[in-house]
Amino acid sequence: MTLPTLTEIETAARLVYAAMPPTPQYSWPLLNAALGTETWLKHENHTPLGAFKARGGVVYTARLQAREPHCSGIISATRGNHGQAVTNGARRVGLAATIVVPRGNNLEKNAAMRALGATLIEHGADFQEAREHARALAAAHGLHIVPSYHPDLVAGVASYWLELFRAQPGLDLVFVPIGQGSGICAAIAARQALGLRTRIVGVVSAHAPAYALSLAEGRLCEAPVSTVLADGMACRVPDPDSWVHIQAHVDEIVQVSDDEVARAMRLLYRSTHNLAEGAGAAATAAALQWQAAGRLQGLRVGLPLTGANVDASLMRDVLLGD
Repeated sequence: MTLPTLTEIETAARLVYAAMPPTPQYSWPLLNAALGTETWLKHENHTPLGAFKARGGVVYTARLQAREPHCSGIISATRGNHGQAVTNGARRVGLAATIVVPRGNNLEKNAAMRALGATLIEHGADFQEAREHARALAAAHGLHIVPSYHPDLVAGVASYWLELFRAQPGLDLVFVPIGQGSGICAAIAARQALGLRTRIVGVVSAHAPAYALSLAEGRLCEAPVSTVLADGMACRVPDPDSWVHIQAHVDEIVQVSDDEVARAMRLLYRSTHNLAEGAGAAATAAALQWQAAGRLQGLRVGLPLTGANVDASLMRDVLLGD
């Protein structure tokens, strides 16, 4: 699958802005002091769903309705934010949404999806098992399955990267969390569309290293998942479509531990008073890792705060940590 062009991203952005306004990007003094350089935090936690995926869901479902006007309903698998996004988009165009999550999924994300109107099914030990069950249900009941990666999702998400890159075109580097790849491919698409030279560094959980291992090996690699905090990056099997673009355009992939993610969540709260879920703090965790290694000095850095949908009890435990 090819990446969306500038025209395609701008067309998708019009659909996004019918549902939500652009989000801000701020350079927070305390965050800059902690990282020892100028950083710009892109607040995708300020979307109506508290996560960047809200954009892609609106675009995908609007275009699905145009392509398949007789579609009876959609189904998808998620750890939370993708499911909220496609359910919200489905509601906007009058489609029923069924969402499959693994057992033990984030309780508050589950509640949010139900509140948006999703029929929620819990199945499987991890995201991959939930996804396989969603595919089986789609085939059995004639539902349209919404993938985790698709050009329409990428085009919608790329609207936030256009906002950031146009507001701060001189960024030297951006860190981007990787779940199934729509977010980082959107960053690549926007950078390419604008002709920028900004380096793109991917971030994965050290407890879900499939994409990092794949980049190191030069081939798709499956890896076990054990992350507790970064459920938005809990990928066991990389998506082959996103992998093509990641391999071609991403300079490096950083692995961050749950402890590093927790530290970043605390830093974001204390320096900006914004909540970040685990995956939402992953870019900042990677920046802290690079700062400790002396790799950030003199660079202007973009950090997406990709989501804030963290359970209250988990956030309390994180904030009480050292």
